[in-house]
Amino acid sequence: MLFDVTRSVLVDVFGEDRLTTLPATAFPPTAAGTEGARLLQTVGVPTEAVTLYEPHEVSGRLSLVRDALHLEDFEDAPQGAGEWPLIGWLLNAHLAFDPGSGKVFAFDSDEESALALHTDVSSFVQVAVRLQRLLEEFTFSGDQEAGFELLEHEVERIRQETSEVDPLPFQDDETPWSVIGEEIAMGRHFLDGSPGGRALYG
Repeated sequence: MLFDVTRSVLVDVFGEDRLTTLPATAFPPTAAGTEGARLLQTVGVPTEAVTLYEPHEVSGRLSLVRDALHLEDFEDAPQGAGEWPLIGWLLNAHLAFDPGSGKVFAFDSDEESALALHTDVSSFVQVAVRLQRLLEEFTFSGDQEAGFELLEHEVERIRQETSEVDPLPFQDDETPWSVIGEEIAMGRHFLDGSPGGRALYG
C-alpha cells in the first residue's frame, strides 16, 4: 500500500457513524481477498467525501462494470475491465476496482473515458480523507481574500504531497479529484456547520 491508512485514525477524525465500508461478500471471489478490497472492508471512506455503492439486495454483490456500462463505448478500457466490481461514484464517474493491479479506475460515460485514478485503494482513501478533512477544519479568519489564498494553498499542498507518492489522482486538471480540488478552492463543498461553511454562508 502506498499510504498508511488505518481505521483508528479515520474514526478519531470522523467517528464510526460517518465511515462507509463494503462487506467482503460484496466482492467477486477474485477480488475479495485482495489488499484493496480489505481496506474497503475494514477502513472505509468518509461518507461525505465519496459515495460507495450498496451491494445488490438479492445477490449481495456489487455490480460489475459490464453490468452497468457499455464497454464498447470506452476505447481506453483495459482488457478484462468488464469483470471488475464497481465500488462507488465520484463527480461524474463510476469507480471500479481492478483486483489484478490494485488500481481504482474512473469510468466517465459522458467523456467515454476509462481513467486510472489511483495506483491502489490506500491512495483513494487518503485523498478522500484529506480533502474531506480540509472541508471540515478550514476556517476563514480575517480578510476573506487572504482566506481564499490560504485555501488554494492548502488544496495545492494536498495535490503536491499526494502526487509525490501517487501521480494518478491529480495527473491533470481534468481528473475528478482535480475538479473537486478546484471547486473546494473556490469555496464550494463546505458543510453548513463547518468553520468554513459558517464563514461563507453565515
